[in-house]
Amino acid sequence: MLAERHEPNVLPGPVFIKRLHTPASRARRQRLVEEVQLAYRLSHPAIAQVHHFKVRERKPYVVMEYVDGPSLDTVLCLMALRGRPVSVAFALFVGAELADALDHAHSLTDEEGRPLGLVHRDVSPRNVRVARDGTVKLTHFGAAYSHLVGRVETQGLLRKGDVAYASPEYLSLDPLTPASDLFSLGLSLLELATGRHLFQAALECGGSEEPTARHGLQVEEEPSLPLTCMLAQVRCYTAEDVACAVAELPEAFGAALQQALRREPGARQVTAGALRDVLRDCLALEQRREGGRLYGRKEAAEELARLVADASVARDQVELEDEDLFPMGLEAHALTRPSVRKRRK
Repeated sequence: MLAERHEPNVLPGPVFIKRLHTPASRARRQRLVEEVQLAYRLSHPAIAQVHHFKVRERKPYVVMEYVDGPSLDTVLCLMALRGRPVSVAFALFVGAELADALDHAHSLTDEEGRPLGLVHRDVSPRNVRVARDGTVKLTHFGAAYSHLVGRVETQGLLRKGDVAYASPEYLSLDPLTPASDLFSLGLSLLELATGRHLFQAALECGGSEEPTARHGLQVEEEPSLPLTCMLAQVRCYTAEDVACAVAELPEAFGAALQQALRREPGARQVTAGALRDVLRDCLALEQRREGGRLYGRKEAAEELARLVADASVARDQVELEDEDLFPMGLEAHALTRPSVRKRRK
């Protein structure tokens, strides 16, 4: 259950109250509590803040910051409706904000100064929101991995998050490092800048095959790309495939994505902060190409508004996750049958 709520004098603004899945075992319940405790430690302008964890009538809820704007997944849908991607500047701005947020998370330490080794594990368009004022927020640190002493780890072959944006090492059950998040961010930015997922061709395979039967892996949520296809593609893609995918992007931006999408974790950027700096340099180059026009939150908000307006003419072609994105909806007199349910837009 997802709801919006405002608590004056208690919380800084509007919040989401999100119903979480009730864990089946004590170990999983403990892991859920630990995940929320990890999220409490995060304090960054590009990370949606988790405020409270509540259990009511034996059902767990998390109270978190409300972001007034669409997910990046919805932005991708709007791009498809319009027929062209967002500007390179928009993609670079979003990418730099997310890389800065990841650098904060990856650098966290415990009370004694020991690194927590935090890895988000699910940096995907579903978990990024762009507010109407241009603010970028990374959400859902509930899937995060950490080296926190005494922490109960995810069990067995369970893969958390959207595996369509998972790194090769995550899918192969190899040890995780922050570099895994850089790969996921690279996939997300490539799709945002070009309108195509690196492994989009994989959608043509595995339509009837049970995605977990051959490999033994289990996924916690329905992925946007079948697990079997993702496993096959991530094992056989080459540097040439990535180079082809970024060919139409500015050279420096394309080079940054090619490095982030290297198969070997050690060949990617050293840190999320290093990737952030490169993306900011790319944005500065893009701004100079545009005559020195700055690109920040204001410009991102204006471009998002134009994208919504451009896509609104085709909004009936797809059901969007963010139902209130378009201001106009169905009028009561337009409903012809009592069984038709009025839908907010």
